[in-house]
Amino acid sequence: MRYITPSFRLTAAVALVAALAGCASPTHRAPVEERVSAAQPQRLPPGAENAGKPGYYTIKPGDTLIRIGLETGQSWRDIAGWNNIENANRIEVGQVIRIVPPVGEAAAATAASAGAGGMAAAKPVTTARIEPRAVDAKSAASAPSSPASSASAPEPKSDVKSGDEPAWIWPANGPTIAQFEEGKRKGLVIGGKAGDPVVAAGDGRVVYAGSGLRGYGNLIIIKHGGDYLTAYAHNQALLVKEDQAVRKGQKIAEMGATDADRVQLHFEIRKQGKPIDPARQLPAR
Repeated sequence: MRYITPSFRLTAAVALVAALAGCASPTHRAPVEERVSAAQPQRLPPGAENAGKPGYYTIKPGDTLIRIGLETGQSWRDIAGWNNIENANRIEVGQVIRIVPPVGEAAAATAASAGAGGMAAAKPVTTARIEPRAVDAKSAASAPSSPASSASAPEPKSDVKSGDEPAWIWPANGPTIAQFEEGKRKGLVIGGKAGDPVVAAGDGRVVYAGSGLRGYGNLIIIKHGGDYLTAYAHNQALLVKEDQAVRKGQKIAEMGATDADRVQLHFEIRKQGKPIDPARQLPAR
């Protein structure tokens, strides 16, 4: 057997290291695919520049213009008009929309309100939504396709002046079966039989009539003077249309059980979109 000296082993190791270093040198670099991904600019939702500003609202999951209108005390048609929304399926989460009229329209509305006993005429415009049930088929079919497609009927003279409490009447004759609860129940629940009359609690204009607001069934929303809305839910039949002027005591619906476990009328009064206790507003009976 041939004897290998330590010095030979050292020389061989040095030669091997040198050979490996040569293979790893820049002149012998193995081909490497370099991928450079250009960062795509993130698209901001429409109106994002107005987020957080007074008079604007950022749309959340599950929102619809109907619900936003109810929560802010505005007509959903007006909100659509102020934001140039023309397609019922073209609002999105994160979008920022105007929920108060532009300065020019606000001044015009104030003048109209003063000349009509405190109630400004509603302007018909198109609507929008996020979820499929935001606008039911009947309501969508009856809505005008553009802000200029139809003119509002003359506004009824109201007994409500801006800042005054309206002189409400009871919307149904049945017993009160559930009271308003802050943060839980947003109105009174009035009992009755299917088909019992439901009447307008005050003079106003219908800003919504349909079944597109989840949990309310067949619903009517009326806008009154002094920043008030009233809502009438769970009806079996709706007898008025959007943009229709109604008088206090006028029959607007028939009591029912749509989206409810029994025949009832869920009745709300809202001031600037905030629910208030109807029992404190309605006359004693």
